[in-house]
Amino acid sequence: MTKPPRAVVTTVGTPLTIGRAQVFREGKDVTVIACGAMVYEALLAAEELAPEVDVEVINVHTIKPLDKETIVRSVTKTKKVVVAEEHSIIGGLAGAVAELFAEERPTKMRRVGMRDRFGESGEPEELLTHFGMTKKEIIEKIKELI
Repeated sequence: MTKPPRAVVTTVGTPLTIGRAQVFREGKDVTVIACGAMVYEALLAAEELAPEVDVEVINVHTIKPLDKETIVRSVTKTKKVVVAEEHSIIGGLAGAVAELFAEERPTKMRRVGMRDRFGESGEPEELLTHFGMTKKEIIEKIKELI
């Protein structure tokens, strides 16, 4: 089964190191940590909020091992974090980030992703909208923190 093409945020030439997150957009007001298709949504949200809100966007392409150094450095600067993933918010990237900050530095955090429920099949864009995993929800969560 194939997926329809989505926006390209990395290419064959993009450096990729397992366990090393990539800061795709520097910012000072809030950090959005994203993976997969949600990286593009996070970049769209950041562009829409600029210049009023300066959003840092981090691509976490590998959750294990989690790049704690990059994430903690960013959130130490911004003091606020939104995690966006096209996955359950339980047991995925959001869970790993929540565990990190519970241990390292309690931080205001919001999550965008699949709530505790069963998934469904369908077209990617329709599913992202249906489950609330678009730039709109990322923007809403950012505004809750600002």
